[in-house]
Amino acid sequence: MPRFNLTWLYFSIIAIMAGFLWFGNSNPGSSSKEVSYSELKQYIAKGYGNEIIVDKGEGQISLAVRPEHIRTVFHQSAEQVGAHPKVRAKYPSADRVDDYLNSIQYKGKVTYDETHNYFMTLLGAVLPILLFAAIWLFALRGMGGAANGIFGVGKSKAKEYTKGEGVNITFKDVAGQEGAKQEVKEIVDFLKNPDKYTELGGKIPKGALLVGPPGTGKTLLAKAVAGEAGVPFFSMSGSDFVEMFVGVGASRVRDLFEKAKEKAPSIVFIDEIDAVGRARSKGASFGGNDERENTLNQLLTEMDGFGTNSGVIILAATNRVDVLDQALLRAGRFDRQIYVDLPDLPERIAIFNVHLRPLKLQPGLDIDLLARQTPGFSGADIANVCNEAALIAARHNREAVTKQDFLDAVDRIIGGLEKKTRVMTNEEKRAIAIHEAGHASVSWLLEHANPLVKVTIVPRGQSLGAAWYLPEERTITTKEQMLDEICATLAGRAAEEVFLGRISSGALNDLERVTQRAYGMVAYLGMSESLPNLSYYSNQESFQKPYSEETGRRIDAEVSRLINEQYERAKRLLTENAAKHNELADLLCEHEVIFAADVINIFGPRPWKSRAEIIMEEQPPVHHETPADASLTSAEAMTPTADSATETAKSVEESGNTSETSGTSASHPVDAPFSPN
Repeated sequence: MPRFNLTWLYFSIIAIMAGFLWFGNSNPGSSSKEVSYSELKQYIAKGYGNEIIVDKGEGQISLAVRPEHIRTVFHQSAEQVGAHPKVRAKYPSADRVDDYLNSIQYKGKVTYDETHNYFMTLLGAVLPILLFAAIWLFALRGMGGAANGIFGVGKSKAKEYTKGEGVNITFKDVAGQEGAKQEVKEIVDFLKNPDKYTELGGKIPKGALLVGPPGTGKTLLAKAVAGEAGVPFFSMSGSDFVEMFVGVGASRVRDLFEKAKEKAPSIVFIDEIDAVGRARSKGASFGGNDERENTLNQLLTEMDGFGTNSGVIILAATNRVDVLDQALLRAGRFDRQIYVDLPDLPERIAIFNVHLRPLKLQPGLDIDLLARQTPGFSGADIANVCNEAALIAARHNREAVTKQDFLDAVDRIIGGLEKKTRVMTNEEKRAIAIHEAGHASVSWLLEHANPLVKVTIVPRGQSLGAAWYLPEERTITTKEQMLDEICATLAGRAAEEVFLGRISSGALNDLERVTQRAYGMVAYLGMSESLPNLSYYSNQESFQKPYSEETGRRIDAEVSRLINEQYERAKRLLTENAAKHNELADLLCEHEVIFAADVINIFGPRPWKSRAEIIMEEQPPVHHETPADASLTSAEAMTPTADSATETAKSVEESGNTSETSGTSASHPVDAPFSPN
């Protein structure tokens, strides 16, 4: 039976009440005029009327105006005013009216009306209350009902895609991420061939959560599912559930799942689910937080209420799985968590092949070299590199995109636009060269520091200079490796103190990075002598630190000791190799950009084997490497560069490309998810 729409009934009731309120308190007709009691007495005294009506119920006196006096009273003709015109006024009391009429010896007709309209009096008092109540009920029903909500605010904003409509992306368009693709392909295959699994007693996962860093292809995988599944696909962002009206979020959740159930089998995809799925607070909360929690509770209810054969599968994506509510993550809601990681070398090659298809390329372009120049790049970053390279080629009026365009694009994305017009004095240029040469010298002398690619004092973005490295894609990072990297990062400030006798603000970014890394080592990774094997990291969003004030002071002291030791170590290495450092700084001042081959000519080859060389010796068949762990080596994971030290100094010089560990002011990520504040 169709559902009756009460909206028109509400509007009709409101209109009727408003009509009673308007017309019940007024006398109809154009021949009625409201005047003051004193004016009315003047009209009576002058003989303008032929009849007086005293309405004791309304407390009102009316005077019927004679035809010859209509223009005097109404300032209009009799035709314009209408028949039987009257003027009326509120009187103080009936006795005073009688006294006045007797005092002027009024001889006309006087009529007294004793009736009282109790209905209109009551209606006038109650009608405003009823009118307000009707509007309030209408608004409440509008916000609470999904299908008939006021202005449709309770309706789901999900976009529906069906087979062959809206989405033309398939799994062939998703390069790399073979493990993640396999898991979502299984879900699609279950929808297409359910008997294959049910005959063996298997049940389809109720939901899958795509987890990973930004730009790794979580949403792209969901689009591929929409293009491949052949069933209705509902896509919605987590932020679309939240609105200014109370109750809208829960209403939209209900409406979304009602639509999905009606068209089952179907898939529901919620992007950035952390916007609505954050962990619920334990204490008293504010109204806005209550609304979000109500939305989450409704989402949990809908997900847990599915039957085995409901045919509705939930996909969601987030890069903040640590803040999600545990009830949302449990089996039965999201049975699978699919980690979509940063691509390794073979996967980057595959991603480049996808994004290079529409480009007009120079013959013989080495895609393997491009992939080696971009470790830690996500799929979105690589797409940006390809587009930026095409723009650079067009800027130089080339007929095809060359290798140099791609290398310049990587430089542009990492370091920013080259500022050729910035003017510096020779003293400033020398100070920057000494700073950057300090980074290059110390990193070359340390076994575990990332090998150098090039050093530049050409300003890019907010950076006045930068040292570019070849960070290897390590599976794990040791304490010695992290200490060497801290030492190399502090070498720019140390070089200023040793060779200039003063320090500058150019090391701001270096100091931020080493402080964050040192706090991560001490308080998160347990790599300290005074607080060994302890991790104080907490993913609970709380104002209270997960350690005492005394422990906080010990952490601060240990971080300070660790940084000071590495700073003194950098100063010692620079002092011992002062002549070579100065030669490198002079060369940098002269050419503005130097490469690894120049450092080899001054310092000689590094005596240590690279990780890539060790892997080739131990495992001759090339094995897929694992990207840098986000909590340990995100600096490498986020600072793109070549990832293999098998590149010779000659090939590095030819490529001129890079990972940046700026000695001045380039932006760098945190090494561990821990904040000292």
